[in-house]
Amino acid sequence: MTQRSVEITTADGTCPAALSLPDGDGPWPAVIMFPDAGGMRDTMREMGARLSDLGYVVLVPDFYYRNGPYDPIDMRTAFSTKERAEKLMAMIHGYTVDMVVRDAETFVDYLDSLPGKKPGGVGTTGYCMGGRLSLVTAANLGPRIAAAASFHGGNLAKADDPDSPHHKAGTIEAAVYVGGAIEDQSFPDEQRDLLEKSLSEAGVVHTIETYQAHHGFAVPDNPSYDAAAAERHWEATEQFFGAALGD
Repeated sequence: MTQRSVEITTADGTCPAALSLPDGDGPWPAVIMFPDAGGMRDTMREMGARLSDLGYVVLVPDFYYRNGPYDPIDMRTAFSTKERAEKLMAMIHGYTVDMVVRDAETFVDYLDSLPGKKPGGVGTTGYCMGGRLSLVTAANLGPRIAAAASFHGGNLAKADDPDSPHHKAGTIEAAVYVGGAIEDQSFPDEQRDLLEKSLSEAGVVHTIETYQAHHGFAVPDNPSYDAAAAERHWEATEQFFGAALGD
């Protein structure tokens, strides 16, 4: 596996990203990995590399690029003071669904331009905020997304949010995998049930599971990281994308 930094020209500027390619000649299926609310940092680059080792071209975008350069966010202290929490929340809320969709279309175009990328739809995955971005992308890009995973993603089926991805379940053509967390206020039981109902009624092939771990369990630099649950998430990721993006 090789990883390099790339820059992708979007409608709104230049998005830095980490691009990982498996060893060999390819072609390989491609996956966009959306970081959690902490954005681009070494942990996310390492996770992108690990996924690439499973046989995928992996793009990890820095979706906060519109904010300009910023210091890496330490998720262990990101909410330790009011000032830090407000700064991060402003970045989170500043990334609108319209921006997400514009970026995602450009990311898929970029992946399709790579000679090592296998023809066909791409996969998406993400963590926390990125888990929601993964499903938002699937709900808005139709057949361009073949598989969408979300791990401890929040607000996946918020009834009073017009941008909640469950409202567009009927436009999802991807297989969907959701790995939720326990005691997660951003994805409580009522959201899980509504997402299950919405995907089922739309005929979306899907799996929704609840891991016995807390929000943030899959990302090593999160204070709630759970090694056993993280390994289970890697196994689920390998099985899910292997089935949905493989030959």
